[in-house]
Amino acid sequence: MSRLSDALKNISYTFSANIIILLISGVLTLVVPKLLGPEEYGYWQLYVFYMSYVGLFHLGWCDGVYLRYGGRNYKQLDKPKFVTQFWLLFLMECILGTIVIFATSMLQDGNKEFVLIMTVIYGLVINPRYFLLFTLQGTNLIKEYAKIIILDRVVYCAATAVVLLCGGRDFKLLIYADIFARIVSMIYAVIICKEIVFGKPTPLKPALAEAKKNISAGSKLMFANIAGNLIVGVVRLGIEKQWSIEVFGKISLTLSISSMLLTFISAIAMVLFPMLRRASQDAINDIYASLRTCLMLILLGVMVLYYPVKEGLSLWLPQYAESLKYMALLFPVCIFESKVSMLTNTYLKTVRKEKWILYVNLVSFLLSIAFTIITVFVMRNLTVAIVAIVILLAFKSILAEYMLSKVININILKDTLYELVLVVGFMIFSWAIHSWISTVLYALLYILYLFLKKEDIKQAVVTIKRFA
Repeated sequence: MSRLSDALKNISYTFSANIIILLISGVLTLVVPKLLGPEEYGYWQLYVFYMSYVGLFHLGWCDGVYLRYGGRNYKQLDKPKFVTQFWLLFLMECILGTIVIFATSMLQDGNKEFVLIMTVIYGLVINPRYFLLFTLQGTNLIKEYAKIIILDRVVYCAATAVVLLCGGRDFKLLIYADIFARIVSMIYAVIICKEIVFGKPTPLKPALAEAKKNISAGSKLMFANIAGNLIVGVVRLGIEKQWSIEVFGKISLTLSISSMLLTFISAIAMVLFPMLRRASQDAINDIYASLRTCLMLILLGVMVLYYPVKEGLSLWLPQYAESLKYMALLFPVCIFESKVSMLTNTYLKTVRKEKWILYVNLVSFLLSIAFTIITVFVMRNLTVAIVAIVILLAFKSILAEYMLSKVININILKDTLYELVLVVGFMIFSWAIHSWISTVLYALLYILYLFLKKEDIKQAVVTIKRFA
């Protein structure tokens, strides 16, 4: 079976999984804020926000396993070595979780204390599950990976539906439903990966040496991911501190809607990494420009849908209509984040340049702190703070791709300029013109882009066929 056939088979699994996840996420994103009050929804979004940082507590252990064993065959793994790593990781999570729970007792806000405690419990479940999922993902067992993810979201959707249908309007009940779903999917993951959970362990001394190697290999990527999340996270925290939990929830809703496309892009990136690890350097270099052309063609085209989506959401969620106007500024977030997720970071991990990812994210994170201080605490301007999010993510995307271009010898200047013109044009049209005219103007700009890129599109098709 060809590399492309293998990739397409895996993509079909992840596509099916992510269709289900996207549908569930979409329904819940539309239903939950409609039924919960703005304050309750704000605390729910705070929990979701904290969830994105629990990866810090595995110290890069899971990322190290993914990087060191990515591309290998699952059956050929040293199972006793993995058994010991799993239980050492779980022990570390228990110790760190206990410390964090003790620290939360000093908080004055009871709701925030509850959110933090539940986030710790979430981490105790999710980080060991990450270990199993990263092992499946790195060894290309995408079908098994997809089953676990689907089960997680289906159980969560069912539990949330029961809560809401029974009249539950407390954000705490939704958090309980989420934790329950994580536990169920963790049990299923353990069943699938039982050989690396319940097998014979290795002696402690070599196990600690192996743990050190995994953490050393993965810590750069883990800190890079955390720093990457904090680029937007710092601005969001600033908004929560300067305004209110209600405003935080409304902006978080807009960000969630704008970032939905990332579900699909992340799925493709998940399949792409093990495939690239097995490919030659020449093949890696050749395929990049073609993948980039196809990806940007889709991402820039999706923005044509902005106006009808925004109008439909405003009718469905009238209490959030004022905040949904910020979609005009935040919609391009999916372009920059998708490119980084699917292409730039995947390629940098393939050539083992995790340190570069860390550098890019740290620089962007430091800029985010500066932008937040200026826009949130000095200017106290919510609109400018939101524009800052897009500027920061654009900067991160361009810097990361520039560094990658030095490794795979490509010229990204022309394409980057084209994309920036389209993004800026979209933001101006959509923010200034609240009608279908904005869609027409952007569509004309997009057609011009297609005309300028027609030769690159033809070449991309030829290259991908050759790679197959």
